[in-house]
Amino acid sequence: MRAWIGHLKYRGDERYAEILGAMLDRAYVMLKSEMESRGSARWKADLLVPVPVSEARLMERGFNQAEKLADRLSLRRDIPVMELLVRTRHTGKQSHKGRAERIKAMREAFIFNNNKREAFIRLLCEREMSRVVIVDDIYTTGSTIHSCAEAIQRMAEASGGRIEISSLTWARS
Repeated sequence: MRAWIGHLKYRGDERYAEILGAMLDRAYVMLKSEMESRGSARWKADLLVPVPVSEARLMERGFNQAEKLADRLSLRRDIPVMELLVRTRHTGKQSHKGRAERIKAMREAFIFNNNKREAFIRLLCEREMSRVVIVDDIYTTGSTIHSCAEAIQRMAEASGGRIEISSLTWARS
């Protein structure tokens, strides 16, 4: 698994995006089944939100691996992808940090993307409950997902919308 994600993230081998996307699709099916077993009949995500990378990381890699995975899932499930978040600062490689350092680094690392405000509010107004799925490649401590969810939740509350936030990651380390 490390080698596969490494081929995508560090070598830019997009063939792996297709394979990893197919695997993420299986995780989506499991999430859907879990939500339906909890009483959400015919559950389907309304929106996929990739975890943003910093400008430095984007320049280094030329792409956002979470966005690639979200795009593959979007094509398979016909769920729109929207870049609702902006990373406020470069946090360095999380793989080199311990749990406490990761949690501290991710505090307020994301803000809502004001360019997407109107589209997001429109989505909230169209539904009684909007279902948003945050997509990332690897889940370690949950601090990245948690920080992203907080930023989205704040905007939803400020807009008077009801939102259910879930997450999908390709791997857990």
